[in-house]
Amino acid sequence: MRELLERQVRRAGLQNLVVLSNRTPYVFHGEEGDAATATRAVSGLVTALEPIVMACGGTWVGWAGRTAEESRLGERVAVPAGRPAYVVREIILSREEYNRYYHGCANDCLWPLFHCFLEKAVFDHDSWQSYVRVNRKFAEAARREAGEGALIWVHDYHLALVPGMLRKAGYRGKIAYFCHIPFPPLEIFSALPWGKEILTGLLGSNLVAFHLPGYVENFLRVVEKLLGAEVSYVDGYVRWQKRKMHVRALPIGIDYQEFDELAREEETARRAAEIRRHVNTERLVLSVERLDYTKGIIEKLQGIEEFLARYPDYRGRVTFLQVAVPSRTEVQSYANLRSRVEEMVGRINGQYASGWHMPVWYMFNALDRRELVAHYRAADIALVTPLRDGLNLVAKEFVASRVAGDGVLVLSPFAGAAEQLKGSLLVNPYDRVDLAGKIKKALDMPVEEQKIRISILQQSVRRYDLKWWWRGVLSGLGWQAEAHPENAAGSGPLAAGEFIPKQRLDG
Repeated sequence: MRELLERQVRRAGLQNLVVLSNRTPYVFHGEEGDAATATRAVSGLVTALEPIVMACGGTWVGWAGRTAEESRLGERVAVPAGRPAYVVREIILSREEYNRYYHGCANDCLWPLFHCFLEKAVFDHDSWQSYVRVNRKFAEAARREAGEGALIWVHDYHLALVPGMLRKAGYRGKIAYFCHIPFPPLEIFSALPWGKEILTGLLGSNLVAFHLPGYVENFLRVVEKLLGAEVSYVDGYVRWQKRKMHVRALPIGIDYQEFDELAREEETARRAAEIRRHVNTERLVLSVERLDYTKGIIEKLQGIEEFLARYPDYRGRVTFLQVAVPSRTEVQSYANLRSRVEEMVGRINGQYASGWHMPVWYMFNALDRRELVAHYRAADIALVTPLRDGLNLVAKEFVASRVAGDGVLVLSPFAGAAEQLKGSLLVNPYDRVDLAGKIKKALDMPVEEQKIRISILQQSVRRYDLKWWWRGVLSGLGWQAEAHPENAAGSGPLAAGEFIPKQRLDG
């Protein structure tokens, strides 16, 4: 993978990559000067981006977990230790900025609004001002790190103002922005008091990219209506203030080869067997997600409860393993969600446990890559049922890890990945009866049908992998990146609305 990514970079002529994200791939501990004690962060964004940054070199700018009385630029640390491939440039935030920019504006306002949970959005003007100040600090840090021929690659809703700030400061190089969450329709976005400022920030980019054509269409409509800009829904561009910005649908891929190879290792197979023995079940249904209201964990547990009530023959034979990755643990609403989840798990187990068998196992912690793949191998079924999700990489990782060619992916149509993953079993996460029925259908599915579905899923995940995604980013910026034979169908510039050929096999 790394060699292919490096080849794409050379052909494109990219000389310097500066990545900006809210958090860096490493968490720094202790006082400044102790960055050698950095630990690896567990993050879907890091998993997706780091192979590219490792291949390109360059700098990753972000918050590394440390706060101070006043914000400032922190350390520049070459990582990984021992075999450095790129540099982490730390931004240290003040405690007030962390609370207002991160918790206040990004996660209490933009996160729920972009996911269409408008009733949860909090519009606080002091938090917005902090968001503006922090975005300016990121823009200033990016300008310091960017050299001749650089690409500044900005990620996600935390830093939506950065591209526009860079242009206003006179930066003339390439800027790309990627949104990892959904982009809402006009009727929702219009509620944001600072909507025009967000759009102005994003349009400082040469390329604005989203996971799905639907998000692209929402963005173009919002820009057209709120800014009065010229847009093309066919060719995917915006003309505004004498500049032309390309807008693309580029669903992020995973390093398929890495997951496949890791899943085939003897140690992974041994650990998967150990998990099955420990859980001691006939069938294992796995869920892995951050503990967040958008992931639908409460609704999923209601569906599991309905399943156990409706289909008593499965009691004692099926175990549901819920891995809830800690998220925003210092926020009271998230602490309340955790309490609700754990209360429901206890209630279900109290009602339906038989002998030593517990129907629901619950883990509140993150798993490293090797342990995660072992769990994917151990499971018979993956239950991925968010209420709203930009894409969802867990679904793709599960598919890539099914080296025996069997297994069932039960997937919410409200996960962006559902547009690609034809072969999954679609379920309405809001309907507990449908959820119960689809769990039963997955458990009863003949192995022959499982293999057909998994084969279709693996073809899609393998073809539209991380290399395909990175090539699409480069192409969207007007750079030619080397195509690879196995991905030839996905090569070339991607127009807005142009997507992946759909293969119907769901439900």
